[in-house]
Amino acid sequence: MKDILKQEIDQRFADKLPADHIAVNSPRQVLEACYSFVDTKIPSNPKLLHVSSSFLDELKLEIDDEDEFLKVVSGAIPYRSAKSYAMCYGGHQFGNWAGQLGDGRAINIAELNIDSSNWKFQLKGSGPTPYSRGSDGLAVLRSSIREYLCSEAMHYLGIATTRALSLVTTGDQVPRDIMYTGDVKDEPGAIVCRVSPSFVRIGSFEIFTSRRDIENLKKLTDHVIQEHYPHLGEPSKETYLNFFQEVVNRTKTMIVHWQRVGFVHGVMNTDNMSILGLTIDYGPYGWLEDYDRSWTPNTTDAQHRRYRYGNQASIALWNLTQLANSLYPLIDEVEPLEKILDGFKTEYLDEYFQMMSSKIGLQKKSNVDAPLIDELKDLLENSSVDMTIFFRNLSQFDNPTTFIDVVRESSYLEVDKFDTFIDSWMSWLSDYSERLNAEDRSKEERAEAMNAVNPKYVLRNYMAQLAIEAAEKEDFSLIDELYQLLLRPYDDQPEMEKWFAKRPDWALDKVGCSMLSCSS
Repeated sequence: MKDILKQEIDQRFADKLPADHIAVNSPRQVLEACYSFVDTKIPSNPKLLHVSSSFLDELKLEIDDEDEFLKVVSGAIPYRSAKSYAMCYGGHQFGNWAGQLGDGRAINIAELNIDSSNWKFQLKGSGPTPYSRGSDGLAVLRSSIREYLCSEAMHYLGIATTRALSLVTTGDQVPRDIMYTGDVKDEPGAIVCRVSPSFVRIGSFEIFTSRRDIENLKKLTDHVIQEHYPHLGEPSKETYLNFFQEVVNRTKTMIVHWQRVGFVHGVMNTDNMSILGLTIDYGPYGWLEDYDRSWTPNTTDAQHRRYRYGNQASIALWNLTQLANSLYPLIDEVEPLEKILDGFKTEYLDEYFQMMSSKIGLQKKSNVDAPLIDELKDLLENSSVDMTIFFRNLSQFDNPTTFIDVVRESSYLEVDKFDTFIDSWMSWLSDYSERLNAEDRSKEERAEAMNAVNPKYVLRNYMAQLAIEAAEKEDFSLIDELYQLLLRPYDDQPEMEKWFAKRPDWALDKVGCSMLSCSS
């Protein structure tokens, strides 16, 4: 194992792409640049709350000097000779062009070559940048715990994501209006060290095209292809189209996995969409509890529900269309871009159907499968059944008569209200039982396959909120308990059975559980 603080510095993004020529760290429009050099804010009294030891193991690294490590991941000192920088990008927010956005409180502290891969290390909450738009560039413990735990949880669910290495408190108080009601309160400051092969987003391309800066659009595109899609070859119109196709494919697969586990991102703006098809920027996210395709955890989106669970694929396509518009100056043809976008629609539906079939244990194909799945989704929604619990328990299906009690127990409805759906459920379960008879696999084989795609444990919002409330009282044990739980979301973990449960009643209308904002 090698020391994480002694890895080879290789600033590929910073060395190969244009930097902001103004050195002053003040809010402003940054032109003809992919990033701005900026120093991190030194925290007053940083403390290391947690390190993702599992991620460290994956990187084949260890921490030899914890004090020095804390200084680096809190922004107190630089990573040796590496120059820290914040990235420039724009974005569409809730469907409207917002102009320049950029890393308003995230600072890349190093690009490191680790085991033949180049990783970017970024501190979120480490101070203001030219892209902070007048804000303080800091983050609070509440949002940092959520981002830290969810980044790692998503990875172990098998979903492409940025990673989280460490969580620290800064010792500083940060004023925040959590629900944007004018009630500003001080909260403990914190920093998450995020790690990714790239933090380039769709908005990174949009900003250059919007400014008609085609020279730097090409530089960025060529760099991303060279670094992350080298198999596509030298820059050309065909290469750019193939690049776009790959981004579309990765994004499509990411969304299918979100739908598989009931994850709702909450703020799918184009500046929050990775060019590598990674889940990025964990803000007002949540998991479906009662199955509700119209649900969004983001209070900012409560009226129009643009980013609701059932709309995530459509929004991904909308965002990819903005990427197509941004790449158009390099391709100068509409038709091939439109063809790729049209392909997303049919290919997504195919992947989604295969995924849903796997969730209910179907391996063979049958004409009855599509209506069976559609009817199930309607039943789950109408009878307010917990998505995670239902699909996990479905692997133990034996017959309709016994399983209906399992379904009833996983519903959030009162018993008498649920029982109005009994006939519909019994009809579906009978059809499902008949369909399973056409499968070749044994019950045990089917259960094993279903449990590999239906997690038993996900990071429900109330679980994260319990960890937050304990941490605000200086008890950080629940952060580690949830971290350990989420390393093995598909395993039974009988000692963790208390987390395989429906949302408690107290969490239904509690801030941080059912209602979340972008305040962080």
